[in-house]
Amino acid sequence: MVNTLAPETTERARGPRSAAAAVDGRGRARRHQAVVAYLFLAPALLFFAVFLILPLGFALLLSMSRWTGFDLAGIDPVGPDNFTGLFAEGSTFLTPILSNTLLFALGTVALALAGSVLVAACIDRLRFQGLWRTLYFLPIVTTVVAVGNVWKYMYEPGGLVNGVLNAVGLDSMAFLQDPDTALPSVVVVQAWASVGTAILVMTAGLKSIPESYYEAAALDGAGPVTVFRRITLPLLRPSLLFVCITQFITGLQSFALIIVMTKGGPGDATDVAALEMYRQAFSYGDWGTASAAAFVLFVVVLAVTLVQLWIFRRKGEDA
Repeated sequence: MVNTLAPETTERARGPRSAAAAVDGRGRARRHQAVVAYLFLAPALLFFAVFLILPLGFALLLSMSRWTGFDLAGIDPVGPDNFTGLFAEGSTFLTPILSNTLLFALGTVALALAGSVLVAACIDRLRFQGLWRTLYFLPIVTTVVAVGNVWKYMYEPGGLVNGVLNAVGLDSMAFLQDPDTALPSVVVVQAWASVGTAILVMTAGLKSIPESYYEAAALDGAGPVTVFRRITLPLLRPSLLFVCITQFITGLQSFALIIVMTKGGPGDATDVAALEMYRQAFSYGDWGTASAAAFVLFVVVLAVTLVQLWIFRRKGEDA
């Protein structure tokens, strides 16, 4: 005979003990599932703790200590003295080191963003797109040391860049030896080396825009500039945001290219925060100041990222 009682009636018929046992059983099952889940996550969590949490805590300790390295017993707590020293009168960290870092990152973002949008829009209308994707992605798979050395020789007085200037009737320039042109010259190389990833992101963004929008704009008689400004750019906002944030973070953390091309010179014209941290730690043995500078750079990266997110979200709401 078919039991037509509702589940609630059946549950009440079993009595409070049966209901409590069922609830307890479900609780044990959930706890067992949680234990199994954390067992599977344990290797990743251990890796995360060893290579991120512990170094972060140790760096925070060093930022409020004086330490020359190697001997842990030699750590001398000094409180916030390392941070105040970075911004004390006569310190070069705020100017020109931090200002150079921000200018380097801003220049890299501006050139990479403009170049990636332009190149992606051109490639989207060309044949043999696979060939062009391979060509613009080559700098990404090339080591920074190779890129820096090649461009360093191209900037030399007898290099390719000055050869082109001489061919059009202009005088040679000391790109990496002049304090006024050294930083912009390295910015160009950084943007050229990183534009491949930005183009890849922009190309994917362009592919995601429905063709019906462009067809409707053509029927309304909109020109290429209007279509690009009113359709392409607004719909590329997520891609633009991603490229802006990633390029800016990369620019703020840049180190290898500068040490290969200029070593921070001439003078301190290309000295940036990451290079200064390296010098303080490994050249001068001042790990406390290097750690304090690292945390200041972290705050700058976080602040810039939050500002970029706020600007893009506000523009998205206004649109």
